[in-house]
Amino acid sequence: MAVTAEARRHALAVAQRLAEQYPDAHCALNFRSPLELLIATILSAQCTDERVNIVTRDLFRKYRTAADYAEARIEDLEQIIHSAGFYRMKAKNIQACCRALVENHGGEVPQELPALVLLGGVGRKTANVVLGTAFGIPSGVVVDTHVTRLTYRLGLTKQTDAVKIETELMAKLPPQEWIDFSHRLIWHGRKICTARKPLCEACGLSPICPKNGVPRDKKKAGAKPPAAARPGSAVEQKSSSRKTPPSKKPTAKTAARSRG
Repeated sequence: MAVTAEARRHALAVAQRLAEQYPDAHCALNFRSPLELLIATILSAQCTDERVNIVTRDLFRKYRTAADYAEARIEDLEQIIHSAGFYRMKAKNIQACCRALVENHGGEVPQELPALVLLGGVGRKTANVVLGTAFGIPSGVVVDTHVTRLTYRLGLTKQTDAVKIETELMAKLPPQEWIDFSHRLIWHGRKICTARKPLCEACGLSPICPKNGVPRDKKKAGAKPPAAARPGSAVEQKSSSRKTPPSKKPTAKTAARSRG
């Protein structure tokens, strides 16, 4: 795809500001080996990283090698990962993945994208996470929900498909930026540029961000008074149209009481 020099400059400016704001950004999943990161990333589908880290505490204590997962009772796997959601499908994918590792790769996680995406439950996103984070290989840009949302808001892409977003980002950024760019953008999406209430006033990227899809704050010029307090409002008109009930005329009895 053709990418303009201006688009590249903007992408690099975003990457630079993210680097300044999040110099220590890293993968939020806990792992000690490429295999553990691979398993944790499979579990992270439709699940928070926090929940995955809770689940893997027990999982990684019980299963240490690809052969351990390959030979495990599927019911035992399902029970341990149950709270991560979609546990039957994930247990099946983990076991299929690890059996393929044992049969085709000597129990080791391959360091090539084509080999990784052939494993059970592994797509481009998971493969990019493992290669970039565990091996330091910039095979592509990890595109999750945060990256999808932020790249549109920041004017880096108008695409909505993850593969097309990745392709465009790879064309605009040099390979040495791919790994950290994803980590930093994900951190930014969690801390500042959230889905419902982005904190634009606290955002270091705000000066270069077109804020695509972010509603403009119409209340910055001063909050309007409540409807009942605004002159000419429907509430005011309704209240003013109510007639004050006439006072009762004094009777002879009440007059006599007032004189006494």
